Amino acid sequence: MANVIHVNEENFQSEVMESKVPVLADFWAPWCGHCTKLSPILDELAADLGDKVKVVKISVDENRALAQQYSVMSLPTMILIKDGEKVEKLLGFMPKAAISDKISSVL
Repeated sequence: MANVIHVNEENFQSEVMESKVPVLADFWAPWCGHCTKLSPILDELAADLGDKVKVVKISVDENRALAQQYSVMSLPTMILIKDGEKVEKLLGFMPKAAISDKISSVL
């Protein structure tokens, strides 16, 4: 079973940019209500998708440079990255099916 990986500026390159599979990067903060509602959905997606997709969480409070690099203006913001390139930006809370559909489009 795949787990959600907490990523920071130190391991972003290896975990996200050099990933062999598409990455769903969730930019979040502990004080963001929608982020905490989204967390169990991302856990389920990580388990459902297994080795096909990597789900990572990036705290904007601790990784401001990454948030700026990806122009994260509101939370939650999820960014789909494939082969080191940003493919899609998903803004706000979304139901599991909607996120799953977006991920399917890059597989």
